[in-house]
Amino acid sequence: MAADPAGLPGVSSPPVPEDTRAASAPGLCERLVPPMSGSVFWGWAGPLLVTIFGAFLRFNRLGIPHAVVFDETYYAPDAYAILTHGVELNHVKNVNALLTRGNTHIFAGTGGEYVVHPPLGKIMIAVGEWMFGVTPFGWRFAVAVVGSLAVLMTARIARRMTRSTLFGCIAGLLLALDGLEFVLSRTAILDIFVMFWVLAAFGLLVIDRDQTRARLAAAAASAESDGTGGPSLGIRWPLVLAGVCLGCACASKWNGVWYIVVFAALVVAWDLGARRAAGFEPRWTGVLRSDGPWLPIWFVVAPAAAYVASWTGWFATSHGYNRNGAALNGGHPTGTIAAWLRYNQSMLNFGLGLHSSSPYQSNPLGWLVLARPTAFYSACLPNKQCGGATSTEQEVLAIGTPLIWWAACLALLVCLAWWLTRRDWRPGALLLCVAAGWLPWIWFYWHDHRTEFYFYSAAIVPFLVIAITLCLGLIVGPARASPVRRGVGSAICGAYMLAVLVNFYYIYPLLAGQVIPYSSWLSRMWFSSWI
Repeated sequence: MAADPAGLPGVSSPPVPEDTRAASAPGLCERLVPPMSGSVFWGWAGPLLVTIFGAFLRFNRLGIPHAVVFDETYYAPDAYAILTHGVELNHVKNVNALLTRGNTHIFAGTGGEYVVHPPLGKIMIAVGEWMFGVTPFGWRFAVAVVGSLAVLMTARIARRMTRSTLFGCIAGLLLALDGLEFVLSRTAILDIFVMFWVLAAFGLLVIDRDQTRARLAAAAASAESDGTGGPSLGIRWPLVLAGVCLGCACASKWNGVWYIVVFAALVVAWDLGARRAAGFEPRWTGVLRSDGPWLPIWFVVAPAAAYVASWTGWFATSHGYNRNGAALNGGHPTGTIAAWLRYNQSMLNFGLGLHSSSPYQSNPLGWLVLARPTAFYSACLPNKQCGGATSTEQEVLAIGTPLIWWAACLALLVCLAWWLTRRDWRPGALLLCVAAGWLPWIWFYWHDHRTEFYFYSAAIVPFLVIAITLCLGLIVGPARASPVRRGVGSAICGAYMLAVLVNFYYIYPLLAGQVIPYSSWLSRMWFSSWI
């Protein structure tokens, strides 16, 4: 179903049976591709202003804590090794202390380090170290950039989905104020890169959806259906780029792979709906003829090419781990391709078999309700008086903004009912995107008893805030609603956004590593499982 003609994502016009829409009917293009409301200028200026606000939050005090935070102990030195040697190298045991002092003599020779994640995220971190040195600001620069750009992409994607600049900006603002996205934008670990590349791929899919529907509408208006299911649309470059982005997501962490399957299914489903709406039957024939030859390019070749390209440093040097195949083959060298494949297989086995205990491990069923956030950094001063009346606490707690995540739980239920009753593509797509970033973790937790952490949910955060945005649109209502109805709805939405802002401000010291009195810190621990 198309978005509301007035540009709001609220109650749409009554559904019209798509198979009754003749290809020559007037307004076919408007039905397939509703016009965008507002000016082009504000369509960019509004999201950019929200992005500037989000970027300020992320870059302000980026070098604090002046310490190696959480898994930065792996990725900061690995990034520097890639910058200087092309691959990850084994580092000395006191690497954290050396990095904090700015000492870059952190490698134990030139032996390749066994790592369990592909290189791309670390390559991106290395860019910041190249620009600003091996400092906390330097190794966090890249995550702050992509975290800020994710705000812009979310705003633009939501604008395209709702046909409303206002609601696009609301979605971007919600992402800017989410605590988990904020913390991951200020900590040099890999999950924010998966989120970024998945979001970019989804945005390209939405752009392609509009372009495809416009082309089909134009074809339907100029010719009668010939029984072949409509025209063949060719390679569709946005989908090629989407495939590259999905490959980049997998080249950061492997949990991006589920989105390849889901996005391929979305493309096929959207194309089937578009051909039916345009009057091209049999639509399955048209989709198979148009998409069939290209689906392997979009969702196999392009992602694989991006993934392999991320390993260029390993292929180009001689000292990467298992470079000659001997390390994982009982000391017997093998060919380069066999060595690389065996290395990747070993990484997969490690990931599936991770069972080490951690006080912050969590059941993914509790992620949406913030059952067990992850403490990335904690320091109490003075050490011998922690919890005392004069002691202070400095923490970086990876936790989502409660009023966003708890509202998202309700929003997902609304989206499910919305999709079941109205078959609107927007809530359906968001539900699939959340499922792709969440349900596999539930399976691995239940089936393999794998150790998992709340921040693994990073990839679903943009889809949660867009789901909330769509529900806010339902509350406001369509343009044809009465002024009283829209006024009350707007007041409710405004009150919610203000509450989110206050909530983020309240938990900000926990997110940004501010030093606060212990009593103030404890008052922000709403549940014992947050400690």
